Amino acid sequence: MMVRVTAYLRAAFFVITLLAAAGSSEHDLFLEFCGQWRHGKDPLSLDISVSPGCAGISVSANESSLSVKGSITAKCQRTDVIPLNKSGFASQGDTDFCLLWEPLLDQMMLEVGGRTLILCPPSSPAEKCCTDLSQGVNHPNASYGIVNGRIRTDHISHRTMTGYSFTGQNTSCKVLCDQANQTYVKGFHGTKHPCALRSEETMTRSFRGQTFTSNVKWDKQESSTTVYIPRSMAPATSISSAVSVTFYKNNSLFEAGYNEVKLLRDVVEITVGNEVIANLSEPIKIVFKHDVISRKHKRRCVSWDTRKDPLKVNWLVDGCKTIKNGDQNTECLCDHLTYFSVLVQLEPGPVRHLLPLTVITSVGCAASFFSCIAVMVFFCRNRRRSKEQSVAIHLGLASSLAFLSLLFFFTGVLVSAEGNVCTWVGAMLHYALLSSLTWMGIEVFNTFWLVYMVFRPSPRPAVWYLIGFAFPVVPVVALAAVGDIYGVLEIANADDVSEPYHMCWMKITEQKALLAHFLTTMTLLAILVLSGIIMLFLVYREIRTRDEWKQNRVAFFSIWGLSCLFGTTWGLTFLKFDPLADFILFFSCFLNSFQGFFLMLRFCMLDWIRKQADRSVLSRTSSGSAKQHMLQNSEKR
Repeated sequence: MMVRVTAYLRAAFFVITLLAAAGSSEHDLFLEFCGQWRHGKDPLSLDISVSPGCAGISVSANESSLSVKGSITAKCQRTDVIPLNKSGFASQGDTDFCLLWEPLLDQMMLEVGGRTLILCPPSSPAEKCCTDLSQGVNHPNASYGIVNGRIRTDHISHRTMTGYSFTGQNTSCKVLCDQANQTYVKGFHGTKHPCALRSEETMTRSFRGQTFTSNVKWDKQESSTTVYIPRSMAPATSISSAVSVTFYKNNSLFEAGYNEVKLLRDVVEITVGNEVIANLSEPIKIVFKHDVISRKHKRRCVSWDTRKDPLKVNWLVDGCKTIKNGDQNTECLCDHLTYFSVLVQLEPGPVRHLLPLTVITSVGCAASFFSCIAVMVFFCRNRRRSKEQSVAIHLGLASSLAFLSLLFFFTGVLVSAEGNVCTWVGAMLHYALLSSLTWMGIEVFNTFWLVYMVFRPSPRPAVWYLIGFAFPVVPVVALAAVGDIYGVLEIANADDVSEPYHMCWMKITEQKALLAHFLTTMTLLAILVLSGIIMLFLVYREIRTRDEWKQNRVAFFSIWGLSCLFGTTWGLTFLKFDPLADFILFFSCFLNSFQGFFLMLRFCMLDWIRKQADRSVLSRTSSGSAKQHMLQNSEKR
């Protein structure tokens, strides 16, 4: 009895809602239908079939497919079956999804399993918009289907339904646009945007070029975009064509999947009917007037070709040239037609010359690994020096650098491994780096002890091993317990944003991991570099009066060897000066990658100097003994 009463109350509430909507002068500006897709473990797919009209739309699901079918668009027509398993989609458990429809832009997106798929890209305004979508007949419940269906935050049903249907009605897009501008409605993801502005110009053979300008004041901020269509766009035949320029603002769709970069609020779409126009002899000029962009942030003119990437936004620099006219103006020269905007790279910025830097790092890590192994073998086989206090510290530094070089060399390969391999590799790489920096700090302290505390015994090797190998475990384990710190890091390529470099490391593009990176790695590195520089100054002041240091060559190689030992070359990481940025970047990459190799050279040189000194002492001793023997013989005579 209670079930029937509840059903009647829900029906009455739904009727009252429809009557209230019918009596209201406001229209729904968008539809947001969400739920959970309960499916099996079979290969999963999306079944999409949308076409122009306003008959309605249905969302249904079964064991293996999620379907979106209907007729509600103004221009968009799409029929496709999209396999999900090939794109890394996980089929375990229920999958959250949301269907996002915005009639003003004729734009439809489907968010499923953390991915955003574009079913209908935004287009220029039409005369009629299909809006005020009301709930139609729900399909019966089943074992597989849609759970917890809801419109925005209003739940429809908690049961597992096979599908939901919605019917709409045609409304003047102008009326809908006026309502949007008056109410400042918030769209998907809380973004605000007015209607798209469209301008069109007919082109004939006598076309001499045309300028389109958008002056928009939105949310108390003014911005303008100017588009110049060159005369090379004129049709080659007597048949005229129309060029259409559409201005969009604050559309969250264009930023889908981009976390390390920020897109300008303005996006321009340039089309000529259904023609594909590329490789123009005279480029199209687009001038974006925007808020002040700091010089430390990189900006690039980009374009998105929906024919190449119909399901996702993929901004590319191909075919566009960027000209920076101050901090508030960016000029784009592009040789094709599609969507255009400007990407602003946030910190950390893209890396220039990524390919040669990767090669230098790989070669340097390989050389450092084998060099450190050679250093360890040298100290282990040299029994005469094995009892020296500094040998244990040198062995610790060499072993930690060897482990760091080995992991860094393979991190680009292990990033594609399945499961949590990259997370573990990232954690071990962080440990290896912290351990290496700690051992460099121990080298600094040991040098200070040998120079200024000559008559006091140095701590036992067990103490150094505990500090150098056990101490770095503490922050790494703590960060691993926090979670979502280690994983795949994508390094943007300034030369081609479509081909980034992936490695296993801390996910410093996220705020939590970036904070952990600064509190552990960067803090330890700053302390090490500062103490290393101070120690170099103290050592130089203490032994600069020695005869051998008066030779410039000996002084240079001594300072260089101690710099490699103390890790002061890592201080170049903090230096970023625009005139010398590329030189510092390459120099820092070379020195730090080959640190193990330079360390081996230092110990080889010290061993060679020691042998030369021993030979000199031996020759002096032998010479003195011979002279004494001759004197004794002469006295006897």
